[in-house]
Amino acid sequence: MSLDAFFSTSICYGAGAPEAGWTLALPITLPLAAIAMIYGIGAGRLWRRSGRGRPERLRQALLFAAGWSVLAVALVSPIHALGERVFSAHMIEHELLMAVAAPLLVAASPGAGLMWALPAPLRRGTGKLTHGKVLQALWAFAARPLSATILHGMAIWIWHVPALFEAALQQGVLHHAQHASFLGTALLFWWVLLPRSGRQQTYGISVMHLFFTSLHTGLLGVLLLVSPKLWYPENAFGAALWRLSPLEDQQLAGLVMWVPAGLIYGGAALLLAGLWISNSGTREAAHALRPG
Repeated sequence: MSLDAFFSTSICYGAGAPEAGWTLALPITLPLAAIAMIYGIGAGRLWRRSGRGRPERLRQALLFAAGWSVLAVALVSPIHALGERVFSAHMIEHELLMAVAAPLLVAASPGAGLMWALPAPLRRGTGKLTHGKVLQALWAFAARPLSATILHGMAIWIWHVPALFEAALQQGVLHHAQHASFLGTALLFWWVLLPRSGRQQTYGISVMHLFFTSLHTGLLGVLLLVSPKLWYPENAFGAALWRLSPLEDQQLAGLVMWVPAGLIYGGAALLLAGLWISNSGTREAAHALRPG
């Protein structure tokens, strides 16, 4: 079997036509199953050691399950197979990865659960490896809000260059690389910007970067919506499956990127802005109550 055949995203099974099937290609299903199993083992071990922290562990597990389920819907359900033939379905798949699954997985804080699934010697070795100077320097750079926002934005815009987008449709390896870069940069983006204990002072920066991301992704969506010509003809030949013309399919895809995805980024920015204002008021009140 060739490398491209192994990474093919067209291995689908279903009762109807191939475009209505479920994608069961090993490069997709194997990592999904492995991540679920590893997290389940680690979360179970943490649960037995948690005591009073069990409500928080339960909340994290539910968030992880929700994020993992969205990943499965995007990558395994008929949405994925349709995405190779209908551009608007492809856009829905991408937004599920970046704007729904990624923030849910980040909010679940799965790192501890994944680490606790490892045997103790391997867990200690992994800890030492992550504390290496080179990795620490790379992470310190990537985990800055500006860096994370730029990397996420670059992944979105570069993969929507017509030649590269259509190449990913034709080559399984590139298709997987596209999805990996979308999900990977989205996980980094949301990890850097979502609130965590001890990071209340970064709320204002997070609000700015979330609003900027909603603006530039919305711009790309509007360009797709108003364009009089097809950007990706290879991804439009199945538009009739949704009773759309190829241009209407592209317009619907642009609308998906502009409105629902923009609402998620913009809604997160508004939520953080509210937390920022509330936190600032609390700090001022505490400062006013100090003696002197």
